[in-house]
Amino acid sequence: MTTTSTESGHVLDTGLAGEGARRIEWAAREMPVLRQLRRRFAEEMPLNGLRIAACLHVTSETANLMLTLRDGGASVALCASNPLSTQDDVAAALAAEYGIPTFAIKGEDRDTYYSHIQAALDSRPNITMDDGADLVAVLHTTRTEQLTEVIGGTEETTTGVIRLNSLAEDGRLKYPIMAVNDADTKHFFDNRYGTGQSTLDGITRATNMLWAGKKVVICGYGWCGRGVALRARGMGAHTIVTEVNPIRALEAAMDGHQVMTIAEASEIGDMFITVTGGLAAIGRDSLAAMKDGAIVANSGHFNVEIDIEALEEMADGKQTVRPFVEEYLMGDGRRLYLLAEGRLINLAAAEGHPSAVMDMSFANQALSLEYLAQTAHTLTPQVHAVPRDIDEEVGRLKLQSMGIRIDSLTAEQEKYLASWDVGT
Repeated sequence: MTTTSTESGHVLDTGLAGEGARRIEWAAREMPVLRQLRRRFAEEMPLNGLRIAACLHVTSETANLMLTLRDGGASVALCASNPLSTQDDVAAALAAEYGIPTFAIKGEDRDTYYSHIQAALDSRPNITMDDGADLVAVLHTTRTEQLTEVIGGTEETTTGVIRLNSLAEDGRLKYPIMAVNDADTKHFFDNRYGTGQSTLDGITRATNMLWAGKKVVICGYGWCGRGVALRARGMGAHTIVTEVNPIRALEAAMDGHQVMTIAEASEIGDMFITVTGGLAAIGRDSLAAMKDGAIVANSGHFNVEIDIEALEEMADGKQTVRPFVEEYLMGDGRRLYLLAEGRLINLAAAEGHPSAVMDMSFANQALSLEYLAQTAHTLTPQVHAVPRDIDEEVGRLKLQSMGIRIDSLTAEQEKYLASWDVGT
């Protein structure tokens, strides 16, 4: 792999910068909330003097967030949060056109991936931004001498919040982190509508599969699973949900999806999509039961939701039949297809979430960083919710950009809702 390493980072090819800049500008057209915040940040400089290390998917939407933070006065260093999620032209533009140190190459191996995280931490950040908590994990294990310099951080994903809550419960989290993932204007929209659309987009690009009539098994019915199931059914698929949580399983059934165990689903599914955030949602037994031609993909953050090691052991051989499609020939003659090495299919084979939905998530990120800059010294080293007024401000700005107006409570209505002594 020929790469370009400069003072501004490590990217595939700085010659791609022009194309990347055009993509960044195109995405900005669909990100009106972040655009408003960028203008305000440039005037008020709420992040002035702060050093931020960000471990995020390096996409055109992420680039617009980095530019917003830069214009707000921060020094920013960016690395990838997944080996297959980088858009190389965008990384090149950030490094060569905008002067933001960027360490990210699509398809980078594990050693390169972690060397890029180390490079981002070399910037001696005061604030971290994470998408999966790998940056925080490295900081808390091999770069502990820097922890006293960090005042706070943000986390973008369900997987990352789970990891950070575990770290906090062990008493080992050393600074406060805002769970941007749990904000309503993030998980209601990004996880559901963003993941729903982009997952089907990635699978379609990789396979050119017709969805209509297919039996599509969605493993997990959190907000991402809801979105994937909703969109698959909208494309004409017969949707099947597997779950371990009885409440979510009940919700899936009442939403009109067929609910069953993974053992039952494995025998009949045409397409399997994991969005659980957990380990081995599709394991050896499931792989052994799948029919010839079954396709397996993951849209959860890490490539552990499919037992790839078991698949490798069970197969007599494999070959690449399309970009991001590996055909595994099983001992009994069946063929199974794994997409994108089990990594995030929506970012590996497509472009990730639409800009319009990332607009809200990244507006939450920007406002949470502003909040941390002002209040981090008052917060305990725990995982904290995004303040409600920030969440509602993002919703208000998004509605405004869409030309939608809503009602407000009158003083009398507010008094009624706050009272206990008004009955029948």
